Amino acid sequence: MITRRNFIAGTGAAIVAGVCPPLFGIARADDGYIEISAGPTSRKLYHEDAAASELWLYNQVSPGPEIRARVGERVRVRLVNNLEEPTSIHWHGIRIANDMDGVSGLTQDPVQPGETFEYDFVVPDAGTYWYHAHNKSWNQVARGLYGPLIVDEASPAFPPEHDLTLVIDDWRLSRDGSLDFASLGHLMDWSHGGRFGNYLTVNGESRPEFELIEGHAYRIRLINAANARIFELDPGKYGAKILAFDGQPLPQAEYAVYSPMLLTPAQRMDLLVTAGQDFAIEDLSGNDPYPIATFKVKKGSKPVMGVPKLSPNPISEPDILNARTFTIDMTGGAMGRMVETVYNGKVLSGEDYPRTGQLWAFNGVANLAEDPFFSIKRGESVVLNVINNTAFLHAMHVHGHHFRVIEREGATIDDGQPWRDTFAIGPDQSVKIAFVADNPGKWLFHCHMLEHAAAGMNTWFEIV
Repeated sequence: MITRRNFIAGTGAAIVAGVCPPLFGIARADDGYIEISAGPTSRKLYHEDAAASELWLYNQVSPGPEIRARVGERVRVRLVNNLEEPTSIHWHGIRIANDMDGVSGLTQDPVQPGETFEYDFVVPDAGTYWYHAHNKSWNQVARGLYGPLIVDEASPAFPPEHDLTLVIDDWRLSRDGSLDFASLGHLMDWSHGGRFGNYLTVNGESRPEFELIEGHAYRIRLINAANARIFELDPGKYGAKILAFDGQPLPQAEYAVYSPMLLTPAQRMDLLVTAGQDFAIEDLSGNDPYPIATFKVKKGSKPVMGVPKLSPNPISEPDILNARTFTIDMTGGAMGRMVETVYNGKVLSGEDYPRTGQLWAFNGVANLAEDPFFSIKRGESVVLNVINNTAFLHAMHVHGHHFRVIEREGATIDDGQPWRDTFAIGPDQSVKIAFVADNPGKWLFHCHMLEHAAAGMNTWFEIV
């Protein structure tokens, strides 16, 4: 039986030398495409004597294979759908052509069972990204359909053995240790904070242990792949500096200015660690700190390299004074403000809400409307004024673009905020973000608490 006590205790650490499966472990077709197969895989998540789960994984590994490329290179991936339902892959945080963005029902038709789809795009920005299913994401990501996508600098800033990727997830397990499938789609999760698990993994393992060499500089890439869990971190406890947020490097590595730092679903954080002693990366969101990964520091050769400085990616600065402003009023959910809500052209009432599962709304509209939230010419600057009239924190994601937060109610925002593709907005708070609409096509804006997105927190805009 899984309880909070033995969840916190974990299953014991496993010493690992590397991270996720590297690119050379991925099957390639004769035409050079990387083949990624989405399909069922039986695996034990918990103790060896626990029940196995039929997970849905890419190439039968959790997380999916690490796809690695250098900035400016072309990535070709052939998705093979061996699932029992349609699927697609979204390349999260990559500013790519719209028809490669992987959003079923908006940028492409879902890939049917037994069929394939070829993704072909150039990676314009170095950084930490990831890929995940984008059809019924609340179900498919919870079952394991995600993996890291790492774009190295033209000359990689860190050698491979000093560049670690940590994909963090939480799983909801039943009493026998298997994945709790029965609770998938539960309206309690959809109307509250989302689906939270009771068992944490990093790169598919419980509390893995890494070995570092004393005095050597390491880049540790953190990716939050959980459906809804927000991790709270304090990098300063082990002397780490922050190199990048959401794949975009800071002008220089810097210590966190507050603690704990939030890592919401879909966000990434790159840390610079020069270890002098053993330490653990801990999640501070519970009653007690929980070590999600530990690091053993051993004596070794003297460092042969200094701490590299990462170059910024070529993202255009928005013209705030001449930007067009659009407001999104977020409503619904448990204990939230309810408004007249339209779904598929019909005003919902009474039993329509539980029947459709549409429990949240943007400007009174649940899920994707036929018409875009706004349409704008390529090259114009945009300010989104997002107002959270709900009782929950949300992680809001803009597809195809990176933005800067320019205003946050209750906080002082300095100039030069880091580029992000996902931002947190608290209950009863408003946040303004700004970006240049320089990537033509139809782009999604949604909450990355995946149950919230399924339950109505989706809209789209168009750049023409």
